[in-house]
This record gives sequence, C-alpha cells and structure tokens, in this order.
Amino acid sequence: MGNSMKSSPAPPERPLPSTDGLESDFLAVLSDYPSPDISPPIFRRGEKLRVISDEGGWWKAISLSTGRESYIPGICVARVYHGWLFEGLGREKAEELLQLPDTKVGSFMIRESETKKGFYSLSVRHRQVKHYRIFRLPNNWYYISPRLTFQCLEDLVNHYSEVADGLCCVLTTPCLTQSTPAPAARASSSPVTLRQKTFDWKRASRLQEDPEGAGNPLGVDESLFSYGLRESIASYLSLTGDDSSPFDRKKKSVSLMYSGSKRKSSLLSSPPYYED
Repeated sequence: MGNSMKSSPAPPERPLPSTDGLESDFLAVLSDYPSPDISPPIFRRGEKLRVISDEGGWWKAISLSTGRESYIPGICVARVYHGWLFEGLGREKAEELLQLPDTKVGSFMIRESETKKGFYSLSVRHRQVKHYRIFRLPNNWYYISPRLTFQCLEDLVNHYSEVADGLCCVLTTPCLTQSTPAPAARASSSPVTLRQKTFDWKRASRLQEDPEGAGNPLGVDESLFSYGLRESIASYLSLTGDDSSPFDRKKKSVSLMYSGSKRKSSLLSSPPYYED
C-alpha cells in the first residue's frame, strides 16, 4: 500500500546566482535595509548583492560594492538574471531603480508584468520611465511589436540594443550597471585665445569683382587664415560666382519628401507598441 503512493517531483528551480564573482546574476536591493529610522542601513537601494545562501525567506549576501556581508529579507530584494531580467519586482519599484542618479538614458530592465499575468514588461528610462508589454506566443516566442518576433528574451534585448525600432530610445545598459567615470580632461599649460571675426560671404563675392579688392578679395585680415583655407575659400567663390542670390542656390535643391497626402506612410509610422 505504501509503495503505491509516489511523491511528485519538485518543480525545477532557477539556479542560485553564481558565487564566482560574476555580476550577471545578483540580488538588487529595492529599499534601504534596515530602515534609516531604525538604524544606519547595511544595504542601500540600488545596491547589488551576491548570494551566499538562501535561509528561507532571508538571503545571506555580500555587497558587490562595499563588501559588507549580512542577512536581508526577501521582500527587500529582487533576483536578477543576465543583468537585466528582474524577478519579484513591480512597476513602482522598477521606476525607482531606473530613476536613481547613476542611471543613464536607455537604461532598462525586463520584469514580470503586473497587469497581464504570464507576460513580461520592458521598462526603459528616457525623459520618463516607459513600460512596454512583451507578449508571448503559443510557441514561446516573444514580441513587443507583432511584426517582429524573437525566439528568446535575449534576442529581443540584443535587437533593441542596436536600433530603437519604435521604442523611445535604444537600450543602452541594464539597470544598476555601474558607470565608469570619464577621466578628467588634462588642462593645457597655457590658455589658447581665439580671435573671432565676422566673415560676410556676400561682401566677399562683391569684393571679388571689385578691382580695388583684388589684392585682398576676402576683405579680412589674411593672417587669420592658413594658405589652405584661403585656397578653399577662393575655390568656393569661383564655384558660386554665377549665382546672383543665395535664393537661387536653394531652388536647385530637390526635396525627396512627399507631402501630397496628409496620411503618414506605414513605413514611416511607428509600429504599434503597447505600453504596460
């Protein structure tokens, strides 16, 4: 009788973030812990943690930035895979992380959708945080715009990291990626002073035809121009000498934009994306 009852196998779980120093899988701190009104925080919002062990509702982790090691409750963190796939993160917390001071335009994350069960959302920082719903087809392919599907989320991220293709901007770096400050520009030993002088092209064209200005057709201090620059200006004047008015040159340009119809072409209009 006892042999007839078989326990069902446990569902597969995602592997714990690696402990070999790689930062593609980590825990993201969602709020300061402990709360500042209780004691000085050990971990701060936006900090990345490497998992040491899972203590059942609590994580034992070490900070990748400060090296501090401590326990933190699971409700204060989100698990992150591949650097951009956030698990256990809502829309409000996503916006808080993407609006941290160190994040740049184009910083992004993919998270589970709150409004559509079983779907994902792409959250991107632009002028404000934009959210795009990621749909999943029955064959488990993904898309944001129905005209373009991807076999996996990684392919989707790679595509929109190369071209915006209808999004608010190109995806640049995953959220919480540490940005390396640019080295300070080396100051020159002595300041450089530039002399600025207004150059009138109309006056130059008139002086070119004026015998009195033959010695200096530009009518300006030639010491301000190199020999090569003077030759380039002289060539320009010789090419444009037949034009009596700058408006004549404008007429020679041909516009390639068709404006006969008020309806925008389907090729120029943005693909139908759904904000989540």
